[in-house]
Amino acid sequence: MRVLVQKFGGTSLATSEAREFVLKHIERELAEGYRLVVVVSAMGRKGDPYATDTLLDLAAANGNALPPREKDLLMSCGEIISAATLCSLLQAKGISSTVLTGAQAGFRTDDHFGSARILDVVPDRIFKEFEDKSVVIVTGFQGVSANGDFTTLGRGGSDTSATALGAALRAEMVDIYTDVNGILTADPRLVEDAKPLTYVSYAEICNMAHQGAKVIHPRAVEIAMQAGVPVRVRSTFSDEKGTLVANPEGFKDVQAGVVDRFVTGIAYVGNVTQIMVESGEGSYKLQLQVFKAMAENDISVDFINVTPTGVVYTVLDYEAERAADKLRELGFTPKILSGCAKVSVIGGGINGVPGIMAKIVEALAEKDIQILQSADSNTTIWVLVHKEDMVQALRALHKKFELHI
Repeated sequence: MRVLVQKFGGTSLATSEAREFVLKHIERELAEGYRLVVVVSAMGRKGDPYATDTLLDLAAANGNALPPREKDLLMSCGEIISAATLCSLLQAKGISSTVLTGAQAGFRTDDHFGSARILDVVPDRIFKEFEDKSVVIVTGFQGVSANGDFTTLGRGGSDTSATALGAALRAEMVDIYTDVNGILTADPRLVEDAKPLTYVSYAEICNMAHQGAKVIHPRAVEIAMQAGVPVRVRSTFSDEKGTLVANPEGFKDVQAGVVDRFVTGIAYVGNVTQIMVESGEGSYKLQLQVFKAMAENDISVDFINVTPTGVVYTVLDYEAERAADKLRELGFTPKILSGCAKVSVIGGGINGVPGIMAKIVEALAEKDIQILQSADSNTTIWVLVHKEDMVQALRALHKKFELHI
């Protein structure tokens, strides 16, 4: 049995016109001989009647006191409405289909309501439905706890549902449909000459997603990578193939040598604050005290540099004042620099290649952009800049690495 997983996001289901495109994608793959698992998100975005944020606004306007368990129950409704709507449209076309909730599809999670982790996926019910159904529609973003409670997987949860099902079903492919035609070299809203990518490796897209690219959720990529399931990121509104995400050896129809490119894309995270804590030489307890304080107060830290005389790291702007207060309570005098942005240069070919950092520094120096901090890994080099320089930095780096060509 050939199984394909298709995931359609909220914008792909928001209007009757968009849903017609969804139906065409389903019909095309059925004609190719696949059995389909179609994972759906809630329809539309904030303000649309059945969008997740609209449902949350409803709770906020009616007491704003919904406990986490009941909030997950409410948020699960949006995907159920999407799934039932799509099922009705398919049945009207004579395509046999059925709807399964996340629980019925086999998603077993912990009970961290709002951001549950998948413990297991047992897809027995899906295989049973395939005995007389061509399409099984699964509500994304949700599962069930050991107590039988509805749980939701957090932002990007429908992507995670799709790749987890792809792994459990040993699907040939997971197609993530969205409102852009694949993964681009940069955010096209900020970099006008950003180009679509034919392929990226799991590691590259995972880093791009972690560093601000919002096309696919990093948790979803990590699951696909572990299972070796290829993923395509495609536009709902065209028949183009989009971007293939796989291990480099899995790329097909690619010219020799292209896989060895140095840089794949430029990403960013805005609205971050740099925090610097200094003390005398050899004060190693400072490092432990600082990061323990952040952990105990659930403050996520990033972009960490540790030296014998102190630490430098970033937090999101909305956490900055609370972080600074906790440090002052410990007797430190932190230096706070708000209004920063982290810009990332990402590519599987960066590791061990001389001159990449020199190009980054050159590109930014040519635009008189100050680098406040830097760090690197095998596939990513990060620089921290003032937020007002962020867009210019993105464009300069995009051009320097010739991603516009």
